[in-house]
Amino acid sequence: MTDAYPPVVQETVRVPTARTTDPEALAAALVACASGDRRAFERVYDGLAPAVYGAAVGVLRDRDHAAEVTQEVMVEVWQTAARFDAARGSARTWVVTLAHRRAVDRVRSEQSRRARDQRDLERNVAAADRDVVAEHVEQLFEAAAVRDCMGTLTDTQRDAVVRAYYGGRTYREVADDVGAALPTVKSRIRDGLLRLRDCLGVTA
Repeated sequence: MTDAYPPVVQETVRVPTARTTDPEALAAALVACASGDRRAFERVYDGLAPAVYGAAVGVLRDRDHAAEVTQEVMVEVWQTAARFDAARGSARTWVVTLAHRRAVDRVRSEQSRRARDQRDLERNVAAADRDVVAEHVEQLFEAAAVRDCMGTLTDTQRDAVVRAYYGGRTYREVADDVGAALPTVKSRIRDGLLRLRDCLGVTA
């Protein structure tokens, strides 16, 4: 069982410098790594880290991320060297394949993070729409004044506001309920709240 982190893989990320190494020597060094030979790993690192870095840059288009991926891949090479099979391809091909997969995973992870951030932003914007007017409406919804002012709304506005603020439905759920587009429902609710504000004399 090899150690998790060989000495050549430092905590600080460095961009590898290109070197040339004989393919057969690299394959032999990888085989030696599988038995825990640290000196062999140093040869593998010096010989293949530049190719790993190049593959990562090609996918990520970012030198810092590529350098991080290079370190991650070389640690993976040390930990999984026993999986290398020279009969199925060269050491360079095996390691560069690992690099490409990890770089693609990094891209997908970043895309997922951005998508989560966008969803959070949309939720925050939706919450912001429920401004002071909405808070007053929620607090006073059962009051006679509110019921009277609801009569000033159009049928579609009143229906959307009731579903959202009395029924506790989200904008998207209201849109699904009434079979209307989400932007249309948002507009109905916003316009309805503005009318209620004017009717109730609420200061935004």
